[in-house]
Amino acid sequence: MVKRKKRYNIPELNTTSTADISFMLLIFFLLTTSMDSDKGLGRMMPPPDPEQQEELQDVDKDNVLVLHLMKDSHLTVNDQEAEIGPSLRNTLKQFVTRVGETHIIELRVDRSADYDSYFRLQNQIVTSYKELKNYPQRIQEIVIDE
Repeated sequence: MVKRKKRYNIPELNTTSTADISFMLLIFFLLTTSMDSDKGLGRMMPPPDPEQQEELQDVDKDNVLVLHLMKDSHLTVNDQEAEIGPSLRNTLKQFVTRVGETHIIELRVDRSADYDSYFRLQNQIVTSYKELKNYPQRIQEIVIDE
């Protein structure tokens, strides 16, 4: 007598709700995670006025402080080495109080300079104006391709 083995059917898993659950989890994680992408300068520049033309003026070199940010976070102030920090802030405050309302801070940034150094330099300039309190902050930025 030949004995036959009984074939057992393996029950299948019910996967009809798997897609619904995965989409619900995806929506949950998208809504509950925070994406901090607000890294940038919080300054609003005035829009250019096409009707207003600026006139070129002769400027006394003693009234201009040149800040040049080069690659690798090297900073020069009037062609002298400097560091971005409290010493730069003191230099800026002394310059502004010495020259008065006619002062100009020229900021030159190489294309190879990193954004973090530029951001720290901008913060030092703004902080020095805030510490002075007698001078309103008037920042004009001129982008010159170098």
